[in-house]
Amino acid sequence: MSDLPPMTSIKRWLVTTNHKDVGILYLATSLFFLLFGGILALVFRVHLWEAGGTGLLTGNQFNQAVSAHGLLMVFWFLSPIASGFANYFVPLQIGAKDLAFPRLNALSYWFYLFSGLLIGLSFFQGGAFAGGWTMYAPLNVPTYTPALEATTGSNATVLALTLFVMSITIGTVNFLVTMHRSRAEGLGLWNMPMFSWSWLLTVWMMLFAFAALLAALLLLSIDRLFLTQYFATDQGSGLLWGHLFWFFGHPEVYIVFFPALGIMFETFQTFTGRRLVGRKWVIIAMVLVAVQSFLVWMHHMFLTTINLEIKTLFMATTIGISLPFDLMVFALIYTMVKGRVRFTTPFLFSLGALVLFILGGITGVFLGAVVLDYEFRGTYWVVAHFHYVMVSGVTALIAGLYYWWPKITGKMYSETLGKLNFAVYFIGFNMLYFPMFLAWETPRRVFTYTEGTQLYHQVATVGAFVLGASFLIMFYTFAKSWVSGPDAPDNPWEFSRTAEWAIPSPPPLENWTDRPSYASGRLEFVDDTKAATDGGVATGHGEATATTNAHQEEHADHASIWPLGIGLGVFVFFLGLSGITPYMVQFAEGTGTAPDALVGTGAEPSIIYPVITALGVAIMAFTLFKFGVEEFNVPETAIAERWPFGGVDNTKFGVWVFLASDVVVFGAAIGAFVFMRLHMGWSEWTTVPFASWPGLLNTYILLTSSFTVILALVFAERQNKKGLLGAMGATLLLGLAFMSVKAFEYSVKFADGDYWWKGIEYSIYFVTTGLHALHVILGLLIAVFMIYRIISVDAYLEDHRPVEFFGLYWHFVDIVWVFLFPLFYLM
Repeated sequence: MSDLPPMTSIKRWLVTTNHKDVGILYLATSLFFLLFGGILALVFRVHLWEAGGTGLLTGNQFNQAVSAHGLLMVFWFLSPIASGFANYFVPLQIGAKDLAFPRLNALSYWFYLFSGLLIGLSFFQGGAFAGGWTMYAPLNVPTYTPALEATTGSNATVLALTLFVMSITIGTVNFLVTMHRSRAEGLGLWNMPMFSWSWLLTVWMMLFAFAALLAALLLLSIDRLFLTQYFATDQGSGLLWGHLFWFFGHPEVYIVFFPALGIMFETFQTFTGRRLVGRKWVIIAMVLVAVQSFLVWMHHMFLTTINLEIKTLFMATTIGISLPFDLMVFALIYTMVKGRVRFTTPFLFSLGALVLFILGGITGVFLGAVVLDYEFRGTYWVVAHFHYVMVSGVTALIAGLYYWWPKITGKMYSETLGKLNFAVYFIGFNMLYFPMFLAWETPRRVFTYTEGTQLYHQVATVGAFVLGASFLIMFYTFAKSWVSGPDAPDNPWEFSRTAEWAIPSPPPLENWTDRPSYASGRLEFVDDTKAATDGGVATGHGEATATTNAHQEEHADHASIWPLGIGLGVFVFFLGLSGITPYMVQFAEGTGTAPDALVGTGAEPSIIYPVITALGVAIMAFTLFKFGVEEFNVPETAIAERWPFGGVDNTKFGVWVFLASDVVVFGAAIGAFVFMRLHMGWSEWTTVPFASWPGLLNTYILLTSSFTVILALVFAERQNKKGLLGAMGATLLLGLAFMSVKAFEYSVKFADGDYWWKGIEYSIYFVTTGLHALHVILGLLIAVFMIYRIISVDAYLEDHRPVEFFGLYWHFVDIVWVFLFPLFYLM
């Protein structure tokens, strides 16, 4: 299915893999979740109209609304709308025809959409998660959830977030490969547009931050579904969750804000008519923030039992990370001062974002001081500060919507309506959030408050509706533009200079007719066909406009139904898993080994959930197979800037990037073991394996399998089909032998009544080694598929690279076991 239907066809949006289409899907879907989260906010703001509560919501309903609002806004709106802009405009800005892996790009979107549907369904499964968007332990496990309220719905929420993180990981790998290996000739990293720079740093932060969150969510999911004891004990589980979550959580602030900052840089340059002041220092400051963002997470944990010396250290890093932002703020101010400002709608929203961010940043410095944090933590001061930072990012993202609307749609909007939109938005924003600073003594996430702050809360509630009205104006403005707006020129902004404005509005399917090049120091379009007839010397047209002399390259495919199918399969599978907890409770009780805290924590089992789970597995198996055998052509750009990764191809670099994120996942799981063992006392820790010989035997088996994978690559390079089959078959058999030894080891423990819910030591042993076993199983499934391809179509003899890529993954799995063996069997 390579032909792409027209944009007026529903089929187009189900099968497309084109980066601009996927960008539009992200933008539209994220705006839907903005409405979803916004309506929840209006509901609980109405509840807070009176000091004692209006009775609109019960306590549990209020907690569900607040928790879902936070999750939807942070995860399903803020990051995805930025992904929508990046999907559409980063390839255009860097001179690429598409992302490196178009089908994975579509898969990332479908995972995102289905994850949002899953959290929506959670409200109909007994109730959504009600423990706050930070999901603090131990309130995030079924032991502390009423048996008939929200066990299944809360599971669905956690699984929805897990699926969302899977979407982010796929997208991150795709963007990193594209931006490092598909930039136009002459476009060095240093010279990329500021929005592309902000997105490059964003995806690097995403790669590691979301991997830490994925590890935390995997541990939490296993706790909720299979009754392990990571976060259900009083043995440091709260601290463990805090470290895992906030190692992600603070970089997430910059992950959300950096794309907004990139839009501010672009719009300030365009509407002041001058280059960003101190551009190179701004880029350096952004790099510093990206690195430092992983060194400040513990300031969210000042109220825990961490010793004062460490708290003081993290107070210093927190204050330190604000300094690069000072440079960026002054760069924007000086750009304005030295330029000629044009107060268009995009600029007004960007300027408003700057003003709001300054206030949010200043109030955040208060929380960076240990002493003041003791006073402000858990109050509406934090709520106000958080929203002044995060929603100032939303303000800049709305600027991006107005700025790029003509390019996406080919239509201009009404400036009068746009400026009215800004005025109502800015007034509503400050009416909503500034009173929260004045009502700072109100505890956050509490459904009532004292009468002395009622006026502030009422002003905030009015402000919420004014802010909501501003979005209605925005949607009306865009709808009016879409239906009856005047046609937009290719470049409606006089001083815009990035490459997306050098092509028609909206852009053609494959972006460029001739190849964009910056080799001369400015954007030109090179006709390589003409260059070939001129003796191989490329000739530039010398203008920043696309030529009509089309250059036909190798045909690129743009349509595939299988990303949608895989997304559906995973959605159905996760939906089925959400109802598995009652079965696990019954099983634990049936063995006679269930801890007292687990008894009665599950609702009555429903046969529908195992059926749904099995159906999801079947859909995944079929669609993944069809995805694997589908012929899908993605020609790699022949002439491109690839520093510093010029020595590897796209897929190999993508595998390395994925494995880098997997290192963080395993690092978090192993770190959890080390943390909990140190917390309980290293020598007091119960060693779970019954003997060391199974671990030693499995070490030999996996090391031998690494050798057979190398042999497979050698045979593939020599185009020796029998040797390749034999080596891959040997790898498969060794992997099965590893799993057999592991199954024997587990069975011995089960026979002794040592299940994973027996205690934290047992949970950590079974989960960590089980996570590794899951990687082995995935590797075995890939090996079976590759053997099928070798037998059926003589695959990998002409192109042996897939064997090499499989080997990279398999060697990684083996290396992880080399770390697990001494930790769990010898220590």
